[in-house]
Amino acid sequence: MTLSEHRLLPVCNKSDDDDETETPLPVFKRYETQGVVRQISFYLSGEIGAPIQYTDLLYTLRTASEVDIIYLHLNTPGGNFDTGLQIINNIGASPARVITVLEARAYSMGALIFLSGDELIVHDTCQLMFHNYSSALIGKGNEQQAQVLAISKWFEKVMRHVCKPFLMDDEVERILRGEDIWMDSDEIHRRMGNLQKGQPAVRKRKPAIKQNVAAPGKHE
Repeated sequence: MTLSEHRLLPVCNKSDDDDETETPLPVFKRYETQGVVRQISFYLSGEIGAPIQYTDLLYTLRTASEVDIIYLHLNTPGGNFDTGLQIINNIGASPARVITVLEARAYSMGALIFLSGDELIVHDTCQLMFHNYSSALIGKGNEQQAQVLAISKWFEKVMRHVCKPFLMDDEVERILRGEDIWMDSDEIHRRMGNLQKGQPAVRKRKPAIKQNVAAPGKHE
């Protein structure tokens, strides 16, 4: 390098006034990202059929994320016990928050699906109905007796797991003895209000997700 390429730079001396006017650096910095909350609605209208008819619902429940919200709108007289139980089990296993919406009636297995939601919404002119199961058996007498005993124990376990404490022990016993229990919206709201006051549910509910859009009706 030749002498002509050298440059002399002026030296800047900081004064006390410059130090006083300098902006201090923050002790931390805030960064934010926003995710998309999916809201998916399924309508269970009419009689509950064979499990193969509900694979789209079951797959959605299983593959949803923790920030997804799935609405199940119910207007059903009930139906296939196996299908309903599979839906209930997938609701419990789903990472998403599942909100069941009672829009008219939910009888039999429909009532159990309604109670399985992480959040329950009830309109003002609706009904629930709980009763014992119905079935038809074939086979030798001893086989039918064994099947009745096994199914009865299975059904009782499901009822106590899903319906308590919404239903009391004596009400479950009455249902197992063959009685039908009917409820309108006022009674449903009263029972859900009692649960909110501190009576624990059988299974732990998923936490609520903040959202700007809500389904119509009363939230519980």
